[in-house]
Parts: sequence; structure tokens; C-alpha cells
Amino acid sequence: MSLSIGIVGLPNVGKSTLFNALLKKQIADASNYPFCTIAPNKGVVEVPDERLKVLAKISKSEKIVPAVVEFVDIAGLVAGASKGEGLGNQFLANIREVDAVCHVVRFFEDAKIAHISADIKPASDAELINTELIIADLQTLEKKGAPKSRAPKEDLVLWEAVQILKDELYKGKLAINVNLNDEQSNMVKGLCLLTMKPIIYVANISEEQILNFEKEQKDFPYKPVIPICAKMEAELAALNDEEQKEYLEQAGLDEPGLNRLIKLAYQTLGLVSFLTTGEKETRAWTILQGVSAREAAGVIHTDFSKNFIKAATITYADFVELNGWPGAKNAGKIRFEGADYIMKEGDIVEFKVGC
Repeated sequence: MSLSIGIVGLPNVGKSTLFNALLKKQIADASNYPFCTIAPNKGVVEVPDERLKVLAKISKSEKIVPAVVEFVDIAGLVAGASKGEGLGNQFLANIREVDAVCHVVRFFEDAKIAHISADIKPASDAELINTELIIADLQTLEKKGAPKSRAPKEDLVLWEAVQILKDELYKGKLAINVNLNDEQSNMVKGLCLLTMKPIIYVANISEEQILNFEKEQKDFPYKPVIPICAKMEAELAALNDEEQKEYLEQAGLDEPGLNRLIKLAYQTLGLVSFLTTGEKETRAWTILQGVSAREAAGVIHTDFSKNFIKAATITYADFVELNGWPGAKNAGKIRFEGADYIMKEGDIVEFKVGC
């Protein structure tokens, strides 16, 4: 499943530093998942999952394959992007192609790194980008004409939704925060509105701000926001596991900020993982929340979906406690689910399929 997160922000806020840290991290972890650069500004990164090593040890797996998310480093935006200023057209086109947005906002002070204004004002900077995206969406909505007489119901529903969106966007609200009913929401998907995409705000902070971020963010109105020191993450990515652990302890942190960002990005895309484990490999498979067992089987191979019989399923906790499939079978902890079973995050599964 190929879903992507676009990293956006004003010039010199740390987008590329963050993106490069993500890439270096994957090179360091290449023994688990072969890093892949799809294009100069795209990279596939693994989703940190401590469960995989545990399962691989129990199953004596030859290899581990984690779930992944694609990140895209998008050109910096300037005021007037919605009218083509700077790299505005490229910026907006790239955002349309991603499934969610990682909006990097500068919180750190550094006189050596230029900023678009004399003062660092995170809330104003974030508002600038959101305003440009809103203007671009309003341009899209203004192009939608009123339905003709005797128009089908779908056209009428879309027109109602367009009017609601226009009213709210002119007030400065993002489309994703506008209340539409299910029918209206489905009809506006085809408009590919920029502000309809889920957003994660990354506060790029200095090392000195790490332990005091609660104060730093009190005047920042956007959520969810995750504090990350991109400079520190770049340094961390070049260290081995032991060195990283020592570095984090000295900084008073439990794990790298990139790990938290990748996990949050995965969740923001509405993704969950189901797990398979055996001697050949232990693997996390990516599916959308709410997917059935038959659909999940099809992620492994299309024939598994066509010839689905049942899914032998067990929780991660039971699998670990009982030391694998044989122990789980003896303890009667394996559930046999049908095709309509809704997969849960962390389900460990063996699909039973016919010929």
C-alpha cells in the first residue's frame, strides 16, 4: 500500500534537515529494511516496531520486514504561492499528490539562518501557509458552477457541500475541520482540496527548548504538534544503537523524535499493521483501519483473497507469552476468523487458503 506524507513549510525552517535525518536513519537500519530512495525528494522509511524483533526471535526468522511510510520533501513556500509566487505552482501540485501533510514550523532561534521575517513567530508562519492553501482551495471551489435544472442528486449534494466549504474557508477554517455529512464528504473527495488532507505540525526546536516545550507551544493554536530538534535528529541518525541510547539519556529523552513522528504519520494516514511470523520472515503488513480479513489476505497475495477460507489469529501478548504458534495451539488461544472479520492493530495471523 503506497501512501505518502509531504513535508512542507516556509524556507529555512528545517524541512530538508528533517527529511535528510529520516533518510540517514534508514541507511543505519538497512539490516531490517532495505532503504529505497524513489526520487531525489522522496524516501521510504520504516515504521519503528519493537514487536518485530521479539517475534523474529521466537520464530527464528531469517529476516524482518517492517511496515513503511513514504515521505516527500516539498519545496519551500512563500506568500503568494497560490498565485504562483516563488515555487508556488510546484508546491501546490506536490501537495495534491500526497495523502497527508507534515507541516514543519520553526521555533528555534539562530541568527546565522535567515528567516522570512525579523522575528520567529511560529503561529504566524503556520497561518501563512494555511492561508495559501485555503486560497488555492477557494480557487478550486469558485470554479464549480451551480447545477442545472433536473440535475442528478449527486450534483445537488456536491453543490451544497461547495457552498458550505466556501463559507467556512472564507472565515479561515481548513476544509478538514468543516462539518459535512457523510454524503457531502464523499462527494467532495473528487475536488482534491489541499486543506482536506490530515496535517501533523512539527515544531522544529533547539536542543535548549527540548525540555521546556510545553511553555514554547502555549501560543501555538494548531494540533497535533510534535516537538523535534531536526539538527539533533540528524546527529542521532549517524550513531549506532548504543551511542544513540547514551545520547538520548543525556538529553532526557526516551526515544528519537523521528520515531514518534513516523508512528504518528502512520496513524494519521489511518493505517494499522497486522503481523505474520515464521522461519522465513517476520513481517508487518500495512492496511487501512477497518479492513476485513479477506482484504488483508489480498495484501499478501491476490490469490489469498480469492481463495480465502479462514484466518488463524492470535494477539501479540498471547503469542509472546506462549512462545509461538505451537504453544498457542496447545493453550487453545488461536481464534479462527471468517472473511468479514475486521482486522485489529497487531493481530498475528496465518491465512488458510484453498487451491
